[in-house]
Amino acid sequence: MVRTRALYVETLIRSPSEQVWRLTQEPDQHQRWDLRFTEIDYLPRPDPAQPQRFRYAVRVLPGLSVSGVGLCAGELIRPDGTRTSALRFASAHPLSLIRSGSGYWRYVPTPDGIRFLTGYDYQPGWGRLGPSADRLLRPLMGWATAWSFDRLRLWLEDGVSPRRSLHRALLEAGARGAVCAGAWWGLPVPGALLVTVTAVLAPLSSRTPSARRCLRRPPDRLSATPPESGRLLADHPMLQEQP
Repeated sequence: MVRTRALYVETLIRSPSEQVWRLTQEPDQHQRWDLRFTEIDYLPRPDPAQPQRFRYAVRVLPGLSVSGVGLCAGELIRPDGTRTSALRFASAHPLSLIRSGSGYWRYVPTPDGIRFLTGYDYQPGWGRLGPSADRLLRPLMGWATAWSFDRLRLWLEDGVSPRRSLHRALLEAGARGAVCAGAWWGLPVPGALLVTVTAVLAPLSSRTPSARRCLRRPPDRLSATPPESGRLLADHPMLQEQP
């Protein structure tokens, strides 16, 4: 079996803890900034003592979405105000590149703001083709998570709405693409390569989301430790029921 590295992303958000919690825990707000999801909805919860069940979906083509279900549980785990939300998720959709997985979000108060971080891992779908497809998917998922975290940071710190930050990112990407295309059209290969590398590596506007601004490796053991509630959600029967 091929061993894979769990994904980790962290950013520092200069915003009150309750604001960060609200925009990441309320489904209608979460789906606005997270590039990985098109829809997130809480499902009915008759028993408040049970974990919260949710449905998620991502639109892969017009009229075609890949969906799955998940469970989440939040807890206040430390006297310093650190919060953790654990989750598990699974998809029975035949096109889903992710079959099942688990992860956590952690909110750590600091004098400079909230350290908002996540760690998660998953088993790929697509049967025998899954491990090969995951070599492309896993780096893309890590990038999308980091880009989305910076998008959230800009929303909370600078008031740049998720829609506006996406428009800015598309405009900057288009401008860089045009510069590269012009270079390859009118310059010899060495010059075109130099222009392309410069265009790709040039820093983005401070108000445009960038995955480069996020930490991608856990700086300490606590950050990389899944919460106890995550183990309690393992193999929960509610996760097997597809809506």
